[in-house]
Amino acid sequence: MELKATSLGKHLAQHPYNRVKLLSAGVEVKGDRHEYLIPFNQLVAINIKRGLVWGELEFVLPDDKVVRLHGTEWGETQRFYQHLHALWQSWSAEMSEVAAQVLNEQYDEILRRTQQEKWFKRSDMQALQQNVRSAFTALPLPQARLEEFDNCREAWLNCKAWLEQGEKRRHERNAAYTDRMLEKYAAFFEGVESSPLNPSQARAVVNGEDSLLVLAGAGSGKTSVLVARAGWLLQRGEATEDQILLLAFGRQAAQEMDERIAERLHTDAITARTFHALALHIIQQGSKKAPRISELESDTSARHRLLIENWQQQCREKKAQAKGWREWLSDELEWDVPEGEFWRDERLAKRLASRLDRWLGLMRMHGGSQAEMIAACPEEVRDVFTRRVKLMAPLLKCWKAALKAEEAVDFSGLIHQAVNVLEKGRFVSPWKHILVDEFQDISPQRAALLAALRRQNSHTLLYAVGDDWQAIYRFSGAEMALTTAFAHHFGEGDQCALDTTYRFNDRIGEIANSFIQQNPNQLAKPLNSLSKGDKKSVTLLVEDQLEALLDKLSGYAKPEQRILVLARYHHLRPPALEKAATRWPKLQIDFMTIHASKGQQADYVIVLGLQQGKDGFPAPARESVMEQALLPQPEEYLDAEERRLLYVAMTRARHRVWLMFNKKEPSDFVDILKRLGVPAAGRP
Repeated sequence: MELKATSLGKHLAQHPYNRVKLLSAGVEVKGDRHEYLIPFNQLVAINIKRGLVWGELEFVLPDDKVVRLHGTEWGETQRFYQHLHALWQSWSAEMSEVAAQVLNEQYDEILRRTQQEKWFKRSDMQALQQNVRSAFTALPLPQARLEEFDNCREAWLNCKAWLEQGEKRRHERNAAYTDRMLEKYAAFFEGVESSPLNPSQARAVVNGEDSLLVLAGAGSGKTSVLVARAGWLLQRGEATEDQILLLAFGRQAAQEMDERIAERLHTDAITARTFHALALHIIQQGSKKAPRISELESDTSARHRLLIENWQQQCREKKAQAKGWREWLSDELEWDVPEGEFWRDERLAKRLASRLDRWLGLMRMHGGSQAEMIAACPEEVRDVFTRRVKLMAPLLKCWKAALKAEEAVDFSGLIHQAVNVLEKGRFVSPWKHILVDEFQDISPQRAALLAALRRQNSHTLLYAVGDDWQAIYRFSGAEMALTTAFAHHFGEGDQCALDTTYRFNDRIGEIANSFIQQNPNQLAKPLNSLSKGDKKSVTLLVEDQLEALLDKLSGYAKPEQRILVLARYHHLRPPALEKAATRWPKLQIDFMTIHASKGQQADYVIVLGLQQGKDGFPAPARESVMEQALLPQPEEYLDAEERRLLYVAMTRARHRVWLMFNKKEPSDFVDILKRLGVPAAGRP
């Protein structure tokens, strides 16, 4: 059957199509120069219109595309339309049965996937949506028509919703699953730790995403969550003991975690490791010759002595080296360098030792050749950095010689070797779950080890607990962007927060949280306190009142209560503490740097040094060229890391914090804290 435009209609319409032919399951629209074949499975609607004289047929295609035929005789147009429409509807009804079968099968598959008693991961959602898209391509009807058919409508709308509202539905489904798990395993969550897990902790434990970052503020129970997570995996049969890898950043932290696991989970088959212990294990399993870690790595004084002796030798024997080092120390670091043989000055050497140790560590962590380090350096400091590398080169050579003499490796070399073993496929990872504590302290080198492990076993899940508010180790290579841009570095995953602190009172929490969140780049998270504090829970106190404060504390602090005195640097230890054992014999006073205090807690905290100047707090934002070249780029927000350092200091305290400031040259932080409502006092 065919419909043609009349001669006059064709002439007046001036349209590319002037006739249409009915096919077995479609139509063919033609003109003198154009033709268009429209199968029924691409046809969304057929419309008929009447002009002043002639008829018009309109064929609607997906995406609102329309093919029109003008200038046909109206009666013939009606007859053609009625016949075509009846044929199309009959075909559509038959095809709707096929489509309904496809859609119902797909919806049944969605229900099967989403009703399983396990966490519905992003990867599960991606697989589900891919299946739905694939099923849609197998439909014999255009998707725009499916709501017309009673046998297709419900399944079609449900399948479509999982495509268009996937994340919303995934969250709703996982929230319902979590509620069921918290109810079903209530006894587990009440007994897995010494006190029952709170709702945010329990929800973090249940989350089974491929990669998960748990943001855990100070005193919020990070270790409890990691231990409970390991217990949950065992409880649910999602892993055996040898499939769980726990990672900590120091031997003491790993040991404490082992003790918690043994006590709470009643197993010694799960052992927490440091990154270096993990690297050593990988190398031992993946190569014939097992390395030995240099004793210098665990003996700071011996390491400093080796570096200083070599540095002194270089300065003594080579005038160019002595001149270069004098320039470096006096011009760049602005140190007071004695005239003559400055390298003999014991005070200068002692001060420099930790700097040499840090710079050498950064160069070793980089792992590349000196030429590669220089090439990767920012162009604006490249010339100076080249000179600095030449000055450090003898120390690097000395270090490598010491390692060779020991037949040992250092920590950086250990991780490089482990990554190499993994990349060559000489180690098969047995771990399905990697649980990492204090994730904010991770460095690019450690992150590379994690990434290599996950590449080697693509089914390995990463569960990380950290707090970007406590990221204070950039100077040793930690890169906060690995935490703040977690998904970018470790794959799309979930993020949740622990919202309760068990350490400090609400007043300390209010001040510390407000202070740190003035930096908009810090990840926002709630941190509610269980105990109440008064306005004096955080107090600014003039620094010359330290002894008076300790006198007052001696009147009410109990012997078992701990007092932490914290300073920016070791050499700022106040002389008053030298007589503390006899003047305040009942007070339990500990002095340490703020960096060393992370992970510690006390009843009372005294923070020293809120002043301007070289040893000020915040410290002047001046970095040596070595740091500029080898460390991650500093943050744009002013004093970002120094703010985090003060946050760490304040949140060590359970009851009260005193911030000791210089009245004549107060720190910039003093005015900021006053604006946040911290009272300033002239005496305790």
